[in-house]
Amino acid sequence: MEQKARIKEALESLGLSIEDKQCEKFLLYYEMLIEKNKVMNLTAITEFDEVVVKHFLDSAALVKIFDLQNKQLKVLDMGTGAGFPGIPLKILFPKLQVVLLDSLNKRVGFLKEVIDALSLENIEAVHGRAEEYGRKEAYREKFDLCVSRAVANLATLSEYCIPYVAVDGYFIPYKSGNIENELSGAKNAINILGGNIEEVKEFILPESDISRSFIKIRKTGKTKQKYPRMGGKPAKEPII
Repeated sequence: MEQKARIKEALESLGLSIEDKQCEKFLLYYEMLIEKNKVMNLTAITEFDEVVVKHFLDSAALVKIFDLQNKQLKVLDMGTGAGFPGIPLKILFPKLQVVLLDSLNKRVGFLKEVIDALSLENIEAVHGRAEEYGRKEAYREKFDLCVSRAVANLATLSEYCIPYVAVDGYFIPYKSGNIENELSGAKNAINILGGNIEEVKEFILPESDISRSFIKIRKTGKTKQKYPRMGGKPAKEPII
């Protein structure tokens, strides 16, 4: 199957209708990712079909728990890495205003190249640490939605992410496998940070046997000023 048609078919498995122009952007993104991956570590997944399923389709699967259609939401992708899920979401839902935050400057440089090459508007890649930007007035409690595919424990990830979310906004982490223990261990932290778990969605990623979970956390109150803690404390000493 021709590559553009393959991308279209995969995304349609989520009920998404996608135009040729969007397929072209995904294809160019894939080509840039593979080319840059030769000189820096962006992804261990490089085979075309695997990238389509495990990166593009996985990023887009957010639609299973959150409606993004025709919405002008302000979205933060925390610890975006090679741009997942933020860039696929932006390609699919052009009205989103997206900030991609990553702590590695080389990766941010790559993301800026992708944004330019794909002619994406209202999206920026920012180099910085989660705990530092979470204290900046321009970023703190300014986002309608924060997403993250980062692998950190949920309590740690919540401390990094929830401070960015405006009251009545949402934090939705992408999780793998069985999350019951992680979820029960993070409930208190989420509550302390001003969040409330509204829904947990477990599913098998289409066209794969990969078990995925989304946790829909609504921001119900402002986050206390002391969070996120500095000096790597959210990872070393998660709130319990």
